[in-house]
Amino acid sequence: MPVVRRAVIASPSEVTELPGVDFRFRDAHRLRKTDEYSSVFAFRRAIKGRWFIVHYRPNGLETARLGVVVAKKLARRASLRNLLKRLTRENFRKTRATLPKLDLVVRLHAKADDASRAQLNEDLARLLARLPR
Repeated sequence: MPVVRRAVIASPSEVTELPGVDFRFRDAHRLRKTDEYSSVFAFRRAIKGRWFIVHYRPNGLETARLGVVVAKKLARRASLRNLLKRLTRENFRKTRATLPKLDLVVRLHAKADDASRAQLNEDLARLLARLPR
């Protein structure tokens, strides 16, 4: 049986290529350790949206870094928790080059069961745009 290649369909708005800008989400762009998360929470600066809250702290590095917290208490289904994390990472990946040099922890603070993807994306985009420069 011959192998048929799948066509990749991308809308023009999703394909963003700027010379010299890396849009990948590398390990250097992630918060991994408990101490990194704790230091962001201890800094006590946050911006609150409808569903998400973004805690931030200056990091002194050349790029912003991201951590995501989605509690089971607010998103019972694993598929919803994974969706929220994917949306957050994707928003960060697209806007990382324009963000200030901060450590960010994006946390779900309200139940998002009835929210659409567009509403969640809009909430995240507004929060990332409101970060201090």
